Amino acid sequence: MIKEYLDTLGRQAIDAKQLLQSLTTTQKNQALEQAAASLIDKQDRLLAANEKDYQKAKEAGMAEGLLDRLKLSADRIEAMAQGLRQIASLPDPIGEVMECFDRPNGLHIKKVRVPMGVVGIIYEARPNVTADAFGLCFKTGNAVILKGGRDAFYSNQAITEIIQEALEKEGISQHALQLIAHNDREVTTAFMQLKEYVDVLIPRGGAGLIRSVVENSTIPVIETGTGNCHIYVDEEADLEKAVPIILNAKTQRIGVCNACESLLVHRKIAQKILPALGRALQEKQVEIRGDQTVLDQIPGACPATEEDYGREYLDLILSVKTVDSLEEAIAHINHYNTGHSDAILTENKAHAEKFLREVDSACVYVNASTRFTDGFEFGFGAEIGISTQKLHARGPMGLRELTSYKYQIIGNGQIRQ
Repeated sequence: MIKEYLDTLGRQAIDAKQLLQSLTTTQKNQALEQAAASLIDKQDRLLAANEKDYQKAKEAGMAEGLLDRLKLSADRIEAMAQGLRQIASLPDPIGEVMECFDRPNGLHIKKVRVPMGVVGIIYEARPNVTADAFGLCFKTGNAVILKGGRDAFYSNQAITEIIQEALEKEGISQHALQLIAHNDREVTTAFMQLKEYVDVLIPRGGAGLIRSVVENSTIPVIETGTGNCHIYVDEEADLEKAVPIILNAKTQRIGVCNACESLLVHRKIAQKILPALGRALQEKQVEIRGDQTVLDQIPGACPATEEDYGREYLDLILSVKTVDSLEEAIAHINHYNTGHSDAILTENKAHAEKFLREVDSACVYVNASTRFTDGFEFGFGAEIGISTQKLHARGPMGLRELTSYKYQIIGNGQIRQ
């Protein structure tokens, strides 16, 4: 039963893939604009579906940060639509000649960007991923099969149906976007084995989900990582910049992978920054867990454990540690981070360059919030996830990261001797 259901989705995706790859850029852009308009026009339907998910999750005791990820509003629906519009406005990477050269035997060889084919995405309680994944895959000529989490089931279903209706208005197969309408764990596991139809699988969610996909999938996986993101306040930091940056990175949205979870402070400036920073964080209801220097400077702070320095809290909790040097800060970050996003606050150019060079993360910042690690903020229109691996894609995955390439070889009768 499960296999038959997934085989049907797979065959429909293969058929849709062939049609998608024949669309012109203009046709793709028109469909994206139509999908964006439909999300706005039908937002009442979408908000009603999301409210069902939200109330169910709240009654089940979902953490505040995860509830924030789940919740939709008119502004967030507008942001989803704007993401689709921005994707429509971006250059189409398909057909781009990445490289071309001639061989001594007269063969003309071109390296050309092409779709991956069928993309599978498994994700948790973030309804906006449904629209983002569709937009990026559609623009790059990929059919997509989605498996969302049970917590956002009604929201994901509503978004998918609205976009499918928009596609049909444009004369495009609704199977360009398909959502697995079952929440059973065995369906998810079986989806990971759908290698006959799916070319690449992308997990987007917590550490448990990502580990499960990496360990169980027979489909090639692009791993998107959790975010234990750090900010290091250097001895030569501008303290007037530092406090607003840290507050933004920690509290602007707590349930996202690019929020700051760990703070390092150079011991030489600890007494200057920690009291004011502590007050500012505590006004935002942030629980501070720190070492002895932090406890001495911030009344109400709690002792940190070794486990705290490696945690992605997704909550109003921040680990804080004092260090004696830039080198110690870099070593600490490279030991505890998840390869996502880390920042240094400093006015010393040499310190900044050393940090940029030696911190092993997908995104490394100087004097800016880690919250900018985002496809929309990078100008990609949206993102399929933040890749923390090093093969094929790293950082926010936009249009180009959802493509492969092939070689086109033009000859004039050449044969190999």
